Amino acid sequence: MGQAAARFDYGFSGESGTTDDRVQEHSFGWGAGEGRGVQPLAVSIFADRGYLRAEMAEDAAAAGLRVAQTSDLERLVSDAAAPGLGDLVLVDCPVIDGLELAALSRLDSCAAQSGSQLVVSTSIGSLDDVFGCLDQSEAQILVTPSRAERVIAMGRVLARTGNRVRELGEEDRLTLLRLTEQVTNIAARLEQLSPGNAADVESASAFRFNGEGGEAGPARLDEGTDRLVRTARPPLPDPRLVRKIIRQRQLRARFFEGDLFADPAWDMLLDLTAARVEHVRVSVTSLCIASGVPPTTALRWIGQMTDAGLLQRVDDETDRRRAFITLTDKAADAMARYFAELGSSANALV
Repeated sequence: MGQAAARFDYGFSGESGTTDDRVQEHSFGWGAGEGRGVQPLAVSIFADRGYLRAEMAEDAAAAGLRVAQTSDLERLVSDAAAPGLGDLVLVDCPVIDGLELAALSRLDSCAAQSGSQLVVSTSIGSLDDVFGCLDQSEAQILVTPSRAERVIAMGRVLARTGNRVRELGEEDRLTLLRLTEQVTNIAARLEQLSPGNAADVESASAFRFNGEGGEAGPARLDEGTDRLVRTARPPLPDPRLVRKIIRQRQLRARFFEGDLFADPAWDMLLDLTAARVEHVRVSVTSLCIASGVPPTTALRWIGQMTDAGLLQRVDDETDRRRAFITLTDKAADAMARYFAELGSSANALV
């Protein structure tokens, strides 16, 4: 994607949409390509709130990105063809209607084809609709983000596109994911103390997942025939037990600071384990709530757990605009074996 900037026409007629003169076609600071003769990454910004467009443009320029265009969401809806995107597209749609959903879905498809990186911010009330539209481009979704969280999202794009990050081991990636959360919290507190200051971080992340096999379970050697056979997977635990464990974990927040016990990956695995046995579909909004962390942080974990083969996206057969999250067979197998290993002692967890 590092060469994507050369593939786009950043010219903007001004007849449909608006462009801020003070940020159009400029490159500032320490950004990608500075001093090396490489064109800076170009960013397109779409938001209805004028002050937010200006704020995002200012932060993008400070990060060394070239602001190619800024416009309201009507530009995405009214254009018969998708506008020239650039390397990064920032979209803010806290409340979204049918036309904007269609435009966002089209933008997602165009970004997937062109290699553009999408960062879409929305509200918790529109999260399920937005999530349902973004299934091709691996977009970053932010929920009511602070300015610092938007800057961190841009930093992640720079890390992906700049070829400046070495191949990381699994432990390094998980460490960086947790570091990103810490930087987000620190940046938010600094923002409260000194408005206008933001942080940037280059991060990537993943999980180590040691689950083996699918529903049939791991292989073992049969002593009688010396043949490799599969052991039967134990059943998933009683969902009532899992729900009790979840309630017990949530109870701690009544007496202690919630951040002390934040473990979003495990909380989501527990919730999805119970839902699988109950034959209940879990929306991304519901799963974010179950995680016990802010929605933007939860979405980051969902993305990494999906990449690791723990979670999967399942489209709603009756409404293609909606999607749900469920355990993969490997994850269900691992959860079943975990609770089987605990045996009767699992009751001591509640």
